[in-house]
Amino acid sequence: MSTPYAKLPAWADYGLIPLINLSVAFIVAGFVVMLVGENPFRAAVILVEGAFGKGTGIAFTLFYATTFIFTGLSVAVAAHCSLFNIGTEGQAYIGGLGIALVCLSLDSVMPWWVIFPIAIVAAAAFGALWGLIPAYLQAKRGSHIVITTIMFNFIAASVMVYLLVGPLKPAGSQAPQTRNFLAGAELPKLNWIIELFGAKIRSAPLNICFLLALVMAFLIWLLIWRTRLGYEMRTYGHSPKAARYAGISETRIIITAMMISGALAGMMALNPVMGDQHNVAIDFVSGAGYVGIAVALMGRLHPVGIVLAAILFGMLYQGGAELAFEMPAISRDMIVIIQGLVILFAGALEHMFRPYIQALFASVSPKSVGMQAVNGKGA
Repeated sequence: MSTPYAKLPAWADYGLIPLINLSVAFIVAGFVVMLVGENPFRAAVILVEGAFGKGTGIAFTLFYATTFIFTGLSVAVAAHCSLFNIGTEGQAYIGGLGIALVCLSLDSVMPWWVIFPIAIVAAAAFGALWGLIPAYLQAKRGSHIVITTIMFNFIAASVMVYLLVGPLKPAGSQAPQTRNFLAGAELPKLNWIIELFGAKIRSAPLNICFLLALVMAFLIWLLIWRTRLGYEMRTYGHSPKAARYAGISETRIIITAMMISGALAGMMALNPVMGDQHNVAIDFVSGAGYVGIAVALMGRLHPVGIVLAAILFGMLYQGGAELAFEMPAISRDMIVIIQGLVILFAGALEHMFRPYIQALFASVSPKSVGMQAVNGKGA
């Protein structure tokens, strides 16, 4: 008789399996580092110290993590409804447009603490509306959400290029970007929090968007696991037929989930636009939408896991920059390879080790022992 698979406890499902996948990714990355003649253990030390060894490194790591928390939550909300939203990149672009319109209009007449809430609403609204169109096409016309969201990424990029080289570009400027925002649209930094622990920070863009990202992670947890809407989304994600039988409107749940997902993606733009560069430039998203897919998968679609996975990818970004500086043989392209390995094992190969771990838990569980004893008596 074959050993049945066991349902894994939460600590194994959300902790052990991602840890194993991550460990294998770094082991394979170590072999890649060895191929270029460098010591993988020294490279690992430089990577970690570059991200967490100094106050400036910690601030940059958390700055990158802030962006990935938003995009990871965006992907996760849609995924709970069985929707694979690859359009986070484009929704973040359009969210940046909403922020630009608010900041360019109000930065000379209002302080940041008035503009910031308005910019949050604008970013969320623009991102949600950009997510609404693929959602409607999926719900009403049967157009696959993956195809439409990918297409809308390119449309969003083209729209932003047109606006940034035309209507939104200041007169006499050659750079494809808006004018720099005035002080009223610049967010305060959070570097002082790290400095309270004795660390020194020369200059880093960590800002209050990090706190906003943590608040949104908590609110998404409440939404998914503590509200009727979240229950309906998870029900539809597990079984659309069961959801329809229970009277859940398929059109309503798809559109609602995608609009929330798009709103979170749009809010991601607050971090680089108002918190760092203080303008809207071409490619300010820089692939964060696609990284959000890996963050959501590694975090097992749970807000706590997403926050931890976002910090991990923030470490890879910041520590990778230090690694490329300290070890010239390891170029930025190789850092991308290491990130790709993490994405590969945490995402595409996430189920590689799961059957073996489930079989192991089945063999040592009390039920399994009892079944074996019964089978032995029967024999």
